[in-house]
Amino acid sequence: MKNNVTINIGAVARRTIAMEATAINDLQQFIDADFEKVVELIATCNGRLVVTGIGKSAIIAQKIVATLNSTGTPALFMHAADAIHGDLGMIRQNDIVMCISKSGTSAEVKVLVPLVKNFGNVLIAMVGNTSSFLAQEADYVLNTTVSQEACPNNLAPTTSTTAQLAMGDALAVCLIEWHGFTAADFAKFHPGGALGKKLYLKVADLSRLHQAPQVLTTSSLREVIVEISSKMLGVTAVLDENGQLQGIITDGDLRRMLEKSVSTASVTAKDIMSVNPKTIQQDELAINALEMMRRNDITQLLAMDGTRYTGIIHLHDLIREGII
Repeated sequence: MKNNVTINIGAVARRTIAMEATAINDLQQFIDADFEKVVELIATCNGRLVVTGIGKSAIIAQKIVATLNSTGTPALFMHAADAIHGDLGMIRQNDIVMCISKSGTSAEVKVLVPLVKNFGNVLIAMVGNTSSFLAQEADYVLNTTVSQEACPNNLAPTTSTTAQLAMGDALAVCLIEWHGFTAADFAKFHPGGALGKKLYLKVADLSRLHQAPQVLTTSSLREVIVEISSKMLGVTAVLDENGQLQGIITDGDLRRMLEKSVSTASVTAKDIMSVNPKTIQQDELAINALEMMRRNDITQLLAMDGTRYTGIIHLHDLIREGII
């Protein structure tokens, strides 16, 4: 719909964000004994948390369910309208039900709440009206009252849904800390995509994709060049006769050496190599290798198993896996 009114777009956007930020900040006063009891109940529940709602609150419910499942708290979404047409069957005896609603008085909620109560399940209300039917019938109340919607007509759910989302996140984070949920646990539920790879992909998973270029300290210049060229990584490790790492030679080292006006006939790997090369243990996360490369402004690291050289991890490996 078009009209002839001219608005200050930037001012409207900033006002909206400021209103919603204030509403979220005001939620702190509603973190009370009910909130603490809800966290304890969900954390020790032998069933699942069933989250329901109608309209925009249903969309927020779906997001909260997704966050909880991905952080170790079993949860499922039940649309309030579908619930009274058969989906109530998904609720089990040991489940906890949380109903999200701004008004707490919608027709679907009024039908659903008595049914849940009859089942004997604990009912949590995340509601913006603590005098509402939902709030009065619930066993516990998470208060998400807001003073005003960001919508200029004070109608479209904006500030209220933001408050619901923030309260859901507060609930999820408390449960994460309750269970001691770690990054390693998170990786189990996020094996796909770049996020998952950052959490589980190890240096060895990438270094083993290549042959491990290596020469001896006594190897000739020709042998060094052949090894670097044949392994196509632009680098080779330099080992002593006992297989212990002594240094590293990159194609840059070769170029700098050839630029010098010296005879190359008697040059060996020991004459060219850089000592104290940057290394990383093969059981380290690949993301740690990336951070080390960035800190040292290099494109490869030597992978190690204790003091034993095992291969190369290259920046291109990390790019290929989508970690960058």
